[in-house]
Amino acid sequence: MKNIGILTGIICLVVIIIGCRHTSDNNFPIQNQTATYDISISTLEDVSLNGHAISELIDSIKTGFYPNRHSLLIYKDDRLVLEEYFSGQDANWGTDIGIIQHNDSTLHDMRSVSKSIVSACIGIAIAQGKIKSVNQPIFDFFEDYMQFNNHGREALTIRHLLTMTTGLEWNEEIPYDNPENSEIQMINSGDGIGFVLSRKLVAKPGTVWKYNGGTTELLAEIIHRVYGKNVHEFAKEFLFEPIGIEQSEWTISPATNSPAAASGLRLTSRGMLKFGILYHNEGKWGKDQIIPKEWVQESLKSNIDLPFGGYGFQFWIFNFDLNGSQFKIPAAVGNGDQRIYLDKKNNLIVVTTSGNYNKWDIENNASAVLNKIYKSFNLE
Repeated sequence: MKNIGILTGIICLVVIIIGCRHTSDNNFPIQNQTATYDISISTLEDVSLNGHAISELIDSIKTGFYPNRHSLLIYKDDRLVLEEYFSGQDANWGTDIGIIQHNDSTLHDMRSVSKSIVSACIGIAIAQGKIKSVNQPIFDFFEDYMQFNNHGREALTIRHLLTMTTGLEWNEEIPYDNPENSEIQMINSGDGIGFVLSRKLVAKPGTVWKYNGGTTELLAEIIHRVYGKNVHEFAKEFLFEPIGIEQSEWTISPATNSPAAASGLRLTSRGMLKFGILYHNEGKWGKDQIIPKEWVQESLKSNIDLPFGGYGFQFWIFNFDLNGSQFKIPAAVGNGDQRIYLDKKNNLIVVTTSGNYNKWDIENNASAVLNKIYKSFNLE
């Protein structure tokens, strides 16, 4: 197992961001500061994680007990204490790319972790005054689709998009190779925005949660319309560069001829960790407030109760039990078992990637890996 504690390099990140204030019913200011922030590196033992137990976990990944896992990073007590990469079968937005030996510079499909990135961009845009608030009606941005601003859809707001409570008819519960899947229909529609906005309203907005990648496409298009740049260009300028994410790709969707907002982003595992640290620290990177604290807090709390926990602003909220102690863990989640777990209670971030796309019944999945990490707490 790679011993991060003997790494001699320290990642130095110079962050510059210009913050803007505005007046609205959601005034989320960004501080205008410049700071340098280092990711501290330490050992498992320094943060009271049992090295033997984690070694067993790594061995189990290598032997396939936790199948086709590509990376595992543990950030505990504000220190990176484990960074491991593995070889495995992978794909790029559904295209097989064979066996890849993953490392710290390998770009990996984020799939629906992309949604959490888009959410962050919306928070920044509100802070900069380009969007009034989460309560702004979405048809303020889609005047060219006013033919759909009726039959109850006129009540739709940005909040409904963020929380996937639009009430629009949508079905992503069937496999993505099924042509009846709504996201696949959107991608193949020739007009993804029109496809989403035209869906029949089957529930009052704000009352029912329905997983809907179309909501993310609308959020990204709003960014595009108010800034004149697509969501990837926006993210690179206002999110990735300020926290030192230098590598990224975002697949273009035929639905919009723009980055596939719901699923197309590719980052390194270290890039995922930086994003996780940003949210773990309530939007701050060093001394810079990259994303408003209030936005992060709203994003990571459940807006609607669900059997697995809840859902925030394009983040999942999972119920978790550790030795009888129950708590909630927000997470950025992607098809194939991509995860950024954010455990504030235990000062822990776990990042993991995998190639298990469209495989929903794997028992030894990311959640099982997280549970194994918890079992390594405070062991002798």
